[in-house]
Amino acid sequence: MSVFAVMSMGAPRSIAAQGTEEGTRPRVVVITTGGTIASSPGGSLAGDSLVAAVPEVLEHADVRVEEIYRIGSSQMTPRHWLTLAARVNDLFAQDSALAGIVVTHGTDTLEETAFFLNLTVRDPRPVVLVGSMRSADAVSADGPANLINAVRVAVSPDAGGHGVLVVLNEDIAAARDVWKTHNQRVETFRSPDLGFLGYADPDAVVFHRRTLRPHTTESPFDVDGMESLPEVVIVSDYTGADGALLARAAAAGADGVVVITFAGGRMSAGMREGVRAAAAAGLPVVLASRIPGGRIVGQPAAPLGALLAADLPAHKARILLMLGLTRTRELGELQRLLEIF
Repeated sequence: MSVFAVMSMGAPRSIAAQGTEEGTRPRVVVITTGGTIASSPGGSLAGDSLVAAVPEVLEHADVRVEEIYRIGSSQMTPRHWLTLAARVNDLFAQDSALAGIVVTHGTDTLEETAFFLNLTVRDPRPVVLVGSMRSADAVSADGPANLINAVRVAVSPDAGGHGVLVVLNEDIAAARDVWKTHNQRVETFRSPDLGFLGYADPDAVVFHRRTLRPHTTESPFDVDGMESLPEVVIVSDYTGADGALLARAAAAGADGVVVITFAGGRMSAGMREGVRAAAAAGLPVVLASRIPGGRIVGQPAAPLGALLAADLPAHKARILLMLGLTRTRELGELQRLLEIF
């Protein structure tokens, strides 16, 4: 078992509406991990307290709650991801009638966890990540409505097969496409280039499009039993950079590096030389643009022996490279994975 404690691993705690016969509604497991959505004046709410404070979820599902962590998402690590992915896969394997899973999460790294699960969950049923920008005691707290909508999406008959979803502010986003774009606003999660998949409207959950990128059951990545992932670091280019960070990453034993470049994959002279040297030494180097919209086009990487992240931001390209390195170190295959996922 992972070194990270998992609470109530046997049978998730059930929250049932008084006078309601269990089993008359779709079943949903809510996995809680902490974050702002669980914050309160007295500290972070336990998972069952968080969900019990929003009894309206019982209008839509029979809800069982499992607290797996109680941390701010800035403290999330790849080992947390591995434990979470294993638990999601176990819950689906154990209950063929489970409608879906909701994961409550802090917003700082919510999109990273969502993308990791998008590539490692082995079931087409909905996995919905949800958080909030305001704490539970704030005026107009957004957490309760977000949680209700996440459960509504998880039980929607149209939600399966979309990959892992992110639901906040009535918007339904694909894990691959979504970005946190504002430090304060409740409408922070957006898909700048490709738009939302749909909306949790007051009267219905409505999907308007489907992602064509492979995910979940179409993903080749199997992390079952893994306790760690390859070490991939991110370095950023800047005016006057000398590329020394790349050399230090290689010397420290990194398995790969993602470089945040200028627009379109262009780099300072120093960073270009650092990339060339690192790639020549056999270190997989991926170039990602610091601009949030559009693919890197052309061949800025080919003369350097580097790889291109296409339209993935650096933090998601890192996740894909980490998973890719569990399968291969062949650069052509790594580039293929970066292009199709």
